Order: sequence, then C-alpha cells, then structure tokens
Amino acid sequence: MTGVPNWHSRYAPPSVYLDGVRVNEPFGDVVNWDMLPEAAIARVHLVSGSNPLYGLNALGGALALQTRSGLDESGIEAELSGGMAGRRRADLSWGGRTADGWHGFAASTLFAERGWRAASNGRLGNLFLKGGHAGSNANWSVSLLLAHSRLIGNGLLPSWSEDDGVRQNGLYEQDRRAVYTYPDTTVNHLRQAAFQFEQRLGHGFKLAAGVYLRASRRATVGGDVNDDYADAVDACSANAAACGADPEQSAALHPASLNTTATHQVGRGANLVLHGARAAHRFDLGLSIDHSRVDFAQFEQDAWFTPQREAIADPQAARTAGSSVTGSQRTLGAYVFDAWALDAATSLTAAARMNLAHVGNTLATEEGPQAPEAFTYRHFNPSLGVTHRSGALTWYANAAQANRVPTVIELGCADPAQPCRLPAGLQSDPYLKQVVARSFETGLRADWGGVEANAAIYRSVNRDDILFISSGVSRAGYFANFDRTLRQGAELGVSGRVASLRWRAAYSYLDAVYDSDGALFTGTRTVQVRPGTRIAGLPRHTLKLGLDWEATPRLSLGADLQAQSPLATQGNEDGAIDDEGTRADWSVRGFALLNLHASWRPAPGWELFARASNVLDRRYETYGLVAADLFPGGTLLRPQAGAGHAAPSRFVALGAPRLLTAGLRYRF
Repeated sequence: MTGVPNWHSRYAPPSVYLDGVRVNEPFGDVVNWDMLPEAAIARVHLVSGSNPLYGLNALGGALALQTRSGLDESGIEAELSGGMAGRRRADLSWGGRTADGWHGFAASTLFAERGWRAASNGRLGNLFLKGGHAGSNANWSVSLLLAHSRLIGNGLLPSWSEDDGVRQNGLYEQDRRAVYTYPDTTVNHLRQAAFQFEQRLGHGFKLAAGVYLRASRRATVGGDVNDDYADAVDACSANAAACGADPEQSAALHPASLNTTATHQVGRGANLVLHGARAAHRFDLGLSIDHSRVDFAQFEQDAWFTPQREAIADPQAARTAGSSVTGSQRTLGAYVFDAWALDAATSLTAAARMNLAHVGNTLATEEGPQAPEAFTYRHFNPSLGVTHRSGALTWYANAAQANRVPTVIELGCADPAQPCRLPAGLQSDPYLKQVVARSFETGLRADWGGVEANAAIYRSVNRDDILFISSGVSRAGYFANFDRTLRQGAELGVSGRVASLRWRAAYSYLDAVYDSDGALFTGTRTVQVRPGTRIAGLPRHTLKLGLDWEATPRLSLGADLQAQSPLATQGNEDGAIDDEGTRADWSVRGFALLNLHASWRPAPGWELFARASNVLDRRYETYGLVAADLFPGGTLLRPQAGAGHAAPSRFVALGAPRLLTAGLRYRF
C-alpha cells in the first residue's frame, strides 16, 4: 500500500485501538491479535511516528481499527475456506438499518487448523455485536465482543552449532516440521463492552464520549528444560571427573519442567472529546481516564521428556508456586489538537498531550510477599507538522514526542541484586525510568494521473529504552533502562495502472541500532554493544512487488513478491558466539517469497478465491537467537561423563512452507 510505513520494523510495536478502545493488554502492553474480530473490521488507519494523541506507549505509532456498522452494511456475507495443514475457516456477518435510524451489525469467525509443524493444532472463535441509533443531532452505539482461542506457540528450532570450529547441523536441518520441546499452549478469553455517543452542538461543534469495560483471562502451559538439569549438564562438561560420580542421583534429576501461568486482567475507562471548526482551524480538546488491574501467577512441576520431547508431569512431584503479582495502573490524559489551513495549499498541525500514570505492584516470590510499591510518572508530549501542496506534489514534515511507562512485567524484574531466570520471572520492582521517544519524518507524495508515488526519510530516538540486561549470573538478568536506541531510514513506494494491470512496488531501508555503550544478556552470553551495533531481528532492506491482472470482468489473477535482507541474530550482534570471543557470522539469511492469488465471480454475489503462499516452497527463517542446545540431533544430553555438552547453537524462527487455501464467498 503506497504511503503506509513499515511500522513493525520501523519503530517499536504500536498502540492498537478498536473503535477507540485501546486493546494493548495492561500486563505487558502486548496485543493479542487472535482476540480481534477480523470479520468485523471495516477500516484500518495507521499513524506513524511517536504521535502523542494516542496516549501512553504509542512510541511505534498507532493502529486505529474501525468496525463495520449497520449504517453502511446491508445484507448478509458468508465465507467458507479451507486448505493445507488442516486449515478451516468460516466467517459470517449481517448488517441492516431501519428508515428511522436504528441499526445493527453482527459478525462471527470460527477457525481451526492442524498446523504445519508437529503438535501445532489450534482454534479460535469470536462474536461481535453492535447496535445503536443515528438521529439528526445525536448518534449512539453499543458493542460487545466475545472471543476465545487455544493456540500453539511452538518456538525456535536449533539450526546448527559450532564446536571447536566444526559446524554441526541441528534439528531444523533434520526435520523442518519438528518442535524443540512442547507443549506450548496459550488459551485466551476476552469479554469487551463499549458505548459510544456523539452529539452535534451546532456552530461547527460536536461532543463525543465513550466508555468501555474489558476483561481477559490468559492461561499458558509450557514444557521446558529444567534449569537444575541444564546446570548439571554444564557442570559435567566443565568438570568431567565429577560426572557420573553418583549415577542414581544423576538419573533422579528431572530433565523437564512443566510451567503454567494464569493471568486475569480487567480494564475500564472513559473519554470525552470536543470537536470544533472555526474559520481556518479544526481542533479537538480531549480527556481520557483509564484504570486496569492485573493478577498474575506462575507454577512449576518437575517433568520427564518423551522421545518426542514432550514434557510429561511427574505425578509424584508437587506443583510449586513461583512468582506472582497483583498490580494496577491509573492513567489520566489531556490533549489538544489543531489543524490550521494557512492558505489553500499549506496547512499546519500542532498537538500536545499531558500524561499522568500511577503504577502499583504487590509481588510475591519464593521467599514470600514483598512490601507494596507504587510509582508515579508524568510527561508532556508535543508534536508539530506542516503540509504543502504544489500541483501533483505534496510535501510534508512532522516532529513528535511520546512516552511509555514500565509495565508490570518490567517493574517485576528490575533489581540487579535479584535477577530473573527468564524475562517472564518476577523478583522485585525497583524504579525504572519512563521511555521517551522523539521522531522526525519528512517526505513527498505525488499523483501523476494514475501513478501514485511516495518517498520519506525518518529518524526516531528512544531515550531510557527498557531492555533485558545481563546480571553476570548464568541465564539470569533483569530489566533496566538503556540510554539510547536509534531507528532511522528511508521509504519509497510507487503504484499505478496500465489497462487491466495494476502494479505496485515498495522499498524500505532501516538502520536500527543501539546508540550507546551497554551490555545485553541474551540467554547464554553477554553482548557488549557499542553505538552502531545492530538490533537483532530487523532487516536493513525490504522490498515488496505486486501485480494484479483483470483477465476478464469476472476473473482476476495476481502475484506478489516479498524480499528482505539478512537479520542480525540475538546473541551474535557483536559478531561473537560466546563470552570467550569466538568469532562467527550467525546472521539469519535473507529471502524472497512468491505468493499467488486468484478470484472468480461466476454470478452476482458469488466469488471463488484461492491463495498460494510461498509458492516455490522456500526454506526461510524470520529470527535468530544464540542458545545452548540440550537436544543435539534431537536426543537429550545426559549429565554423565562422555555425554558431551550443550554447545552454543543458532536457534531460528521458522517461516511457513508452501500453503494453499481456497474458499467461497457469498454476499446477499
């Protein structure tokens, strides 16, 4: 899409709103994309840069999703599709309105798949309902969202390792569809209700208000290598003379642990906005208040691995409670926005927002409950932009600032004296600074009678970014502020039409680096970063090409190509793979994927469609991480003399193989 920035690599993850309700979860500020009602989405508006109007944590911009309504949707739409990997999906929606302004809309999705990897079956379902009334001076609507999912998050696979300069293939090369350890299941439940009201006041003024209530539950089950077992393997490889001294004690070690978590989150809030227009000005005055509460607990039980690396709980082992936290956050925001038309060709936009947040936590660890902690954060964020149009060209520039406060998960693991075994562990909650992002962007847009083009350059600096830092203890670390991270780059896009052909091309260059000295803990080693060290997982170059052909009025064919350059691997950002400084290039290779799609409309209202992704079945990876492989060749290492050691390996996130999907859509 021409003119839309590549936000997922250009900045941090965005704030996401559904009909004005922020859907980032309060515990870790993550977005559960499986909980969004895809069949009910009408429009997606992407706001790039650190826009202060979208509240806290909008460092990476914002996505504003607007749902469909009976006001502009009439009739029923049904879609059934299926494909490889046991994929099945059904979407159904209905919309309608009466002559006197009453309207209603409903949409539902059911989805299930076997998955293309082992033990990867998943399912989800959601129901979205919306109704209201549109009058001459007032509109109101009520919406309800119910969603449930049970999805598998099988993670990275060891690709290959190096031991004494000899490279060995890993589980990924043996079996592309394998999983390292499992289960890795996440079950989500969501209930959300929202009320929106709009009153026209006359003389160019309009008042809008909204309230919402959002409750979610999340349960996870993960089968992982037991830390004590991994330590025993490490100790054995470091001191072979002591290995196997007590075979019975060695055999009694549980190699696996079954880790479970339970999270309950409740959020509620309200907003009030006054829209106005006077002469050359269009302005908004807004006020928002949000309150959230989080209850989190995690548990662990010793387990055994099957030959297929599934963790099975030991029925004789007790289920022990780990860290838990009860936290809350209250946020108040006030903002002003003004769009000023200086003349017919030039406009100026200015905005400012004041954020006030109060975060409180009560933590409990294996040592017992800790004293409650509370922190207050304040910040004033401005933005300024200008747009000038001259013929077919439009030039724009904007500068903005936004901030985010630490989440419960970060405050719960922020003490160097009490490091966490994993980022998800909670130990203590000392103070962390809020992150402040400043971004600048300038560019051109052009429309030359059927050919549209855009070009932009940007720069975004995060000060006091929050990263996971090494504590100097094996596999342990803590969250801490990092002085500066930098993302800057350029984007080019062009699209057009020639007869029955539509074409498009987009290119992105991204320089994402650490911008100060520091040390990062990455799972097995400490990486000493310097200004200019690349951030893992973000490609420098991304290219997208697309072509659509209307072969006949009823038949459409299309293809698109997606390509990206190599990625820096986490733990190898400095070019080393261990703390002894062994040099190796373990970056993730670049790739190019070809996708095809087709649509045939045999009769009014009917449509048959098909999609083929990764048509050439390319083997590719989307992320890399240096970690110790305790299953070389798929077989568990034993803490015994001569059993070997867990060599550093490059784990990778797997890209999907060729997948075919076909379906039928009917509108009436």
